[in-house]
Amino acid sequence: MATIGNFTRTGDTFEGQVKTLEFRETVRLVPSDGSSDSEDAPDLIAFVGDIQIGAAWKKTARESGNVYYSVRLDDPSLTGPINATLYASDADPTNRFQLVWKRFIKN
Repeated sequence: MATIGNFTRTGDTFEGQVKTLEFRETVRLVPSDGSSDSEDAPDLIAFVGDIQIGAAWKKTARESGNVYYSVRLDDPSLTGPINATLYASDADPTNRFQLVWKRFIKN
């Protein structure tokens, strides 16, 4: 696993730097407008400036009950989408979050 971003929460919005070898941008995660009735609709929409680049879905860990977000970022400049998890930081779980990436390999 690799931490590729550090975020700060202000109200319902998360903002932080995402840094990989190909991607270095300030990303904002803002609440979706709620216009979709779909169960699969994202809870947050990801933006770089005013360009939408992804979404996040709120999840709850079975064992701990901790809330986290499953994040998917994509952009034509990337070779493929970034799938990551936004976790609360141990140091300040209310306001600081880490975006963690892990490669998933299918067997």
